[in-house]
Amino acid sequence: MYEQGVIRPPSEASSLLVRVTRNCPWNRCLFCPAYKGTTFSKRGVEEVMSDIDAMAEDYAPHIQMITSAFLQDADSLLLPTTELVAIIEHIKKRFPNITNITTYARAQSLKRKSVDDYKTLKEAGLTRIHTGMESGSAALLQMVRKGSTPEDMITGGLRVKEGGISLSEYIMPGLGGRTLSTEHALETAKLLNTIRPDHIRVRTFAMHPQSPMLKMVEEGVFVPMSDDEIVAEIRLLVANLDEMHSYFHCGDFSLNLLMQVDGYLDTDKAAMLHELDAFLSLTKEQKQAYTLLQRSNPSLQHPINVVKDPKVMEQLLPEIEKLEKRGADGFKQYIQHLMSYQLPQPQTDNWQ
Repeated sequence: MYEQGVIRPPSEASSLLVRVTRNCPWNRCLFCPAYKGTTFSKRGVEEVMSDIDAMAEDYAPHIQMITSAFLQDADSLLLPTTELVAIIEHIKKRFPNITNITTYARAQSLKRKSVDDYKTLKEAGLTRIHTGMESGSAALLQMVRKGSTPEDMITGGLRVKEGGISLSEYIMPGLGGRTLSTEHALETAKLLNTIRPDHIRVRTFAMHPQSPMLKMVEEGVFVPMSDDEIVAEIRLLVANLDEMHSYFHCGDFSLNLLMQVDGYLDTDKAAMLHELDAFLSLTKEQKQAYTLLQRSNPSLQHPINVVKDPKVMEQLLPEIEKLEKRGADGFKQYIQHLMSYQLPQPQTDNWQ
């Protein structure tokens, strides 16, 4: 048998999952439930190679079809470069058709490696690194205990780029709440314009029912945003991003309300802004109807003009009215409840 971790990026859905570390070395972010209740550990090279051998035997009948691999868990770049190279080379030896090998890494680990390290890893076969920026706002990062600074992210990101490896940065609209929304959008755009990653992946914030951030809500420190407020934040972000050859992804994650806002910033920025404006120009009732429709069917992608159909509104408005009768924030709380179902589950009942 062989080990596999609990999560991987949606873009790695068809990849071979090779676990080189267990869980997350930081594991203190207030917004992330994925590894809560677990302990981090590194795996030995021989142990990982044994897993790769076992997978090669299991997948033997289909081995020619496997063209990508993903190194788990949250921060594979903590391993020495020599160990990563040995693992990557063994993957390519046992799975000869693999051409793409990717991994998660934290900014703290990215900045510890040199440009030469990244060139060595690229030559071995590492093609892309996924990393969670979340925000360019130093105040917000400190608030959610990210454990990284904008300066860390710049240093690590630029080294990855100079080393020739594709960089995928994850950002989280809504994470700053209403108070930090404008700062979150503008500072994140500023940071992305500096790093100029190959991919910008949008991960709309949703609060897990066990998150310590609930206490921040009760104390008034954090004010959750509605979907239309988050769309306005994304609009501000996109408007301030350079027209660079970076792919802006909303379509690969169902917690993003407008999954159709997707494309290269140097060719599709105007079209993305048009789509965001189309939603923001709806009436309050139409915005609520679209939000309810999309959040109730997150696997589908509905065109914005669907709520301009009187028959659709006739079906949805009574449901919206029922939710609003639950209280001042009845509708918003219901939507946030639906969104929480899509989050990974912590492995503890005492998430601090």
